[in-house]
Amino acid sequence: MLLRRSILALGRRTAVKPIVPVAPRVFTTSAARRAGEQGDPKPGEPDKKMMAFEDIRTEEDLLPPGAEPGTVPTDLDQSTGLERFEILGKMQGIDVFDMKPLDASRKGTLEDPIIVNSAGDEQFAGCTGYPVDSHVVLWLNMRRDRPVERCAECGSVYRMEYIGPPDDPHAHHGHGEEHGEEHGDGAHSYEEPKTFADFVRPEYRGTPQPHYRQS
Repeated sequence: MLLRRSILALGRRTAVKPIVPVAPRVFTTSAARRAGEQGDPKPGEPDKKMMAFEDIRTEEDLLPPGAEPGTVPTDLDQSTGLERFEILGKMQGIDVFDMKPLDASRKGTLEDPIIVNSAGDEQFAGCTGYPVDSHVVLWLNMRRDRPVERCAECGSVYRMEYIGPPDDPHAHHGHGEEHGEEHGDGAHSYEEPKTFADFVRPEYRGTPQPHYRQS
């Protein structure tokens, strides 16, 4: 009984605070503020966070601007190098790495080979035969010093076309340079073993055919 009276007295002395409803936070103003800071250009207008794909000239052009303090960075804010190069290209509808499949509508020949573009000194290409998927994938290795390769299964001929930067005669490569064995065309410093094709059809190796003197 005494405990009950104490609880009632304590309840009378306790001030009841009214519950004030909290207005929900509106994100439109913060979103508009962030859009104003980063820039929300209309189509055709420049953006400080994005350089036009055709204006990229050096590696410094692929450095990111970074995200604003207190924000979550996006790929456009923090990507660098080749990743940023690919993103800027995709934003303009350009597939910079040309990931579409090779031409499988015909069988490559020595006179009309299937062209494989490469930005490096060496390139692998997967052949699935002609007609397409007529055999398992066979990987063919092509280099600048041996650009032609023939599939051993279906006989289709592929040729590598170098589309990379031009060679710098003053560049320092480092592999065998001190011995004078480095080649500017991506060739190795050693001679590969001869095969039957080197004697019968040297054009299979991408080397010029010998000219025989008629007697």
